[in-house]
Amino acid sequence: MIGDTAVSPGGGGFDGLETPCLLLDADILQANVDRMRRHLDGLGVTLRPHLKTAKSLEVARRAMAGPAGPATVSTLREAEYFAEGGVRDVIYAVGIAPQKLDRVGAIRQRWGADLAIVLDSAAQAEAVAAWSRRSGDALPVLIEVDADGHRSGVGPRDAEALVAIGRAVADGASLRGVLLHAGDSYGLSDPAALRRAAEAERVAAVAAAEILRGAGLPCPVVSVGSTPTARYAETLAGVTEVRAGVFMIGDLFQAGVGSCTIDDIALTVLATVIGHQRDKGWIITDAGWMALSRDRGTARQAVDQGYGLACDIAGRPYPDLIVRDANQEHGIVAVRKGAAAGMPDLPVGARLRILPNHACATGAQHDRYHVVADGRLSGEVWPRINGW
Repeated sequence: MIGDTAVSPGGGGFDGLETPCLLLDADILQANVDRMRRHLDGLGVTLRPHLKTAKSLEVARRAMAGPAGPATVSTLREAEYFAEGGVRDVIYAVGIAPQKLDRVGAIRQRWGADLAIVLDSAAQAEAVAAWSRRSGDALPVLIEVDADGHRSGVGPRDAEALVAIGRAVADGASLRGVLLHAGDSYGLSDPAALRRAAEAERVAAVAAAEILRGAGLPCPVVSVGSTPTARYAETLAGVTEVRAGVFMIGDLFQAGVGSCTIDDIALTVLATVIGHQRDKGWIITDAGWMALSRDRGTARQAVDQGYGLACDIAGRPYPDLIVRDANQEHGIVAVRKGAAAGMPDLPVGARLRILPNHACATGAQHDRYHVVADGRLSGEVWPRINGW
């Protein structure tokens, strides 16, 4: 059944788990969700959590305001999975391809989901409106607005394009609002710069919404969202909702940005020591890039965490001990170059936990979370999904 939990072997310890595997600390997860919700409640906006990181109904139920949502997804596979699990208020926040409209309609019809889509061109809008007229299902649409030149979207003050798209949508579909993602915030780390990025995102969103309303077009939803800007926003006047996702789990890249601390990271990969190259100062584990992912996002930050930060079995980081290199099924754990830290005594068979660079990418390598609570393995296993 969707969302059903299973029982993990090994009771309260980790020795019964086969490695590599994914651990999720439910206490840290809940603390992260509660912190973000308090922050956004104080700013008077709705949290619409992005579930692309978690990809798990059990996590979604802890992050959403209620069992039906609201929620954000990045694949139609996620939309199907969460709709089957009872989530009804969903935005598919990736620009729509016309070939996917039948699948969108099937999700809406089968589960009664209010699944909204995103687009940023008149060509997409015309295809959506034509599909809506043929099917009799007026698809709800948000226009994607480019907050900072990071990827897709209409310029926030490009009145001609915004109005043309809005009118094309209205010719059969239903214009619901605007949606932005301040992706450039991921390249920042200074709190003042992050606050400015959050304000720039807000201003762009409000400007686009005002253009649509001034043209007589509806714009009830003004949706912004990235974990860094959500964390550092000081005002969200004119915004109705915030979409953020990785905040609930955290990762080393977000810690490098300043969106969380190392202690806020809820996800680790459990690994086993399988050998040593003592003359090179290496510990070899069974968690290579197939378990950790090949993401090296922290290489562009002030602190390069290799393929992940090594921790003891309780999740406490060893000083300057990182996964310095990785092969498909081998992780090479060593002290960070230039650091004075000593190597821990980790014999063959010893267990350690690896904090990930990018929770989305690491999670995608696995199909379940082994849940940790009160510092121990709880015995619960939460399924997660992958694919498109």
